[in-house]
Amino acid sequence: MSGFDAGRIFAAQALPSSEASRAPDAPAQTEAALFDFVQKFRTGNDFIYRDRLRANLLAKQYLLDVQLEHVQLWSNNLAQALRETPGDVLPLFEAAVKRAARYILYPVSTEGQRPEAPDCQVTLRSRANLTGMRDLHADSISHLVRVPGIVIGATTLASKAIHLNIMCRDCRSTKNLPITSGFGGFTLPRYCDAQKLDMGGAKCSTDPFVILHDKCKFVDTQTIKLQEAPDMVPVGELPRHMLLSADRALCGRVVPGSRIIATGIYSTFSSVKGIKTSGGGAVALRTPYLKVVGLEIDAEGAGGRGMARMFSAEEEEEFARMARTKDLYEKFSASIAPSIFGNQDIKKAITCLLFGGSKKVLPDGMRLRGDINVLMLGDPGTAKSQLLKFVEKVSPIAVYTSGKGSSAAGLTASVQRDAQSREFYLEGGAMVLADGGVVCIDEFDKMRDEDRVAIHEAMEQQTISIAKAGITTILNSRTSVLAAANPVFGRYDDMKSPGENIDFQTTILSRFDMIFIVKDEHNEARDRTIAKHVMNIHMNRTTDQANSAQGEIDIDRMKRYVAYCKARCAPRLSPEASEKLSSHFVGLRKQVAQVERDNDERSSIPITVRQLEAIIRMSESLAKVTLSPTVREEHVDEAIRLFRFSTMDAVQAGSVEGMTRGELQEEVQKLEREIRRRLPIGWSTSYAKLRHEFVEAQGFTHHALERCLFILEKRDVLRFSNQRKAVTRTGV
Repeated sequence: MSGFDAGRIFAAQALPSSEASRAPDAPAQTEAALFDFVQKFRTGNDFIYRDRLRANLLAKQYLLDVQLEHVQLWSNNLAQALRETPGDVLPLFEAAVKRAARYILYPVSTEGQRPEAPDCQVTLRSRANLTGMRDLHADSISHLVRVPGIVIGATTLASKAIHLNIMCRDCRSTKNLPITSGFGGFTLPRYCDAQKLDMGGAKCSTDPFVILHDKCKFVDTQTIKLQEAPDMVPVGELPRHMLLSADRALCGRVVPGSRIIATGIYSTFSSVKGIKTSGGGAVALRTPYLKVVGLEIDAEGAGGRGMARMFSAEEEEEFARMARTKDLYEKFSASIAPSIFGNQDIKKAITCLLFGGSKKVLPDGMRLRGDINVLMLGDPGTAKSQLLKFVEKVSPIAVYTSGKGSSAAGLTASVQRDAQSREFYLEGGAMVLADGGVVCIDEFDKMRDEDRVAIHEAMEQQTISIAKAGITTILNSRTSVLAAANPVFGRYDDMKSPGENIDFQTTILSRFDMIFIVKDEHNEARDRTIAKHVMNIHMNRTTDQANSAQGEIDIDRMKRYVAYCKARCAPRLSPEASEKLSSHFVGLRKQVAQVERDNDERSSIPITVRQLEAIIRMSESLAKVTLSPTVREEHVDEAIRLFRFSTMDAVQAGSVEGMTRGELQEEVQKLEREIRRRLPIGWSTSYAKLRHEFVEAQGFTHHALERCLFILEKRDVLRFSNQRKAVTRTGV
């Protein structure tokens, strides 16, 4: 443990070392070198740090942010010392900055009468390689490391003494003790060392010291709990956590859910818990933590892992070339889950979901979301979960969860109690961790209703508000939701209305921009193609069809391209496009009203203003695919086509052969009366005869007859025999 962390005065060697390449030897020399760096380092004609310090002092911010690469340019040895022994060098750095601050604040006074300048904090930032939490080992202790992660909990601010003023009870002598920040504990000295000659040298008693709190110096401190990002966790393992200790200006900068890169000193402290469990004997067992000396906050969350935001010039050129490729949208959607056959429109919808529309903040502070939510409702075995898994791989930030295994607290946020301070704090759930990305929820229909309600707000307002255990707060969850669900009866029943098939409330359905009904159609030609496709994949064949199992664009490029488009492009509607959209929306509402009149019931899938916004968002995301700054008419046309194929198709599902469901129902009832009259109990006839009588002679539709016989068979009124050729009436 470095001297900076131990609660004692430390000394460094003063004699010159044999190696000339070492850092400056005495602390005084190091401090002088750092003082020179602050005063004289410049790029071009700007003295960066001197000017930055002056600006901060005038704003009463006693803080200086230093780029480690600049120190490297100034002196290799200093930078080396900062990396290897930051605990020893940083206090000297702060002393040097304090001295520079005195020269800035009181330039005219002579050396002797210069008043004391306030303490200044030095924070570091660097472009050094990131170290994953799993790569931090014993050899990193007391070195400078950069660790990325997601904040899952931040305690309230507490005050910690940095200078303790203690007084001896017996002889009233006072003493000032410096204490370092961090988690290290501190023990008071046991014996008073003041010589009491006048009292005949009588010794003071053991443990005589009391703390004078009003004379101590305090700073703010905060404990942050950092978890590694979900995509860095190996499959099947739990994500690791780490405690961070931040003080002074670094406090209160982060909330749960923010992605950060923390630069700090990897230190250790002996936790009280550890001592109890190991029988009090393990003195040398220590718990690691990170003493933060710099925080980089990834403000948007979009674009991913801190460094992923920095695109190299070659990458930017490559993406610009990609954006100009012909039919990029077609190619991109074809590269989504290429091993899954068909479902082109769903893949196009997922392309829209990955890119997302443009979010807008109106002058009155109202926010309009830019994220697109998609629901896939369909028969089992239509590769819904595989699509979800693929999206989790492609999206820069993604969380995959299954409906049955996630509760409301797991999706939104839970309230935890801090072990040390016994205070409550928040830990973010899946929707908070996926801020700026996609949440894939499988088995959406198996969720309990009260859990499903928890994501209503996250899907439309893009926030999660919490009032639990005296904590009332709002967390950000700017995520897209991609959900997959099965219909009520396990399979989609064409004979029933969409409302009877879909067990969701209108409230949640209106929040989905696109609803796809994925049916497992029985069609011989299609079945053959699918079977062939699946066989090729399983046999690793290199035929043309199996080649299509590798998309044209590989996953990593897709991931980077999505991150790039999200970071750099926010298209807006052109006047022609907006005109087209508004007139189209009115037409859609008319159509739904017509369907509702025909079926004599409210549509379970509503078409509201939200759906108009959905088409706008889809148009924007289609423009974003090609990095186009404005939404043109062809983008709107494609968005409208997708919307018609998905949600409008779901609204109208159930109308067969040009008849509405209401008409079909009437016809089936008529037919039922006729059949009961035609067949007394116990009589039988052939199916062909019935069809001839009713369909060909009386003009009923074949579909209605099938439906009617199906219902009567279910009610045990009729029984089929001889391979459905003969019909016998068995019941009333």
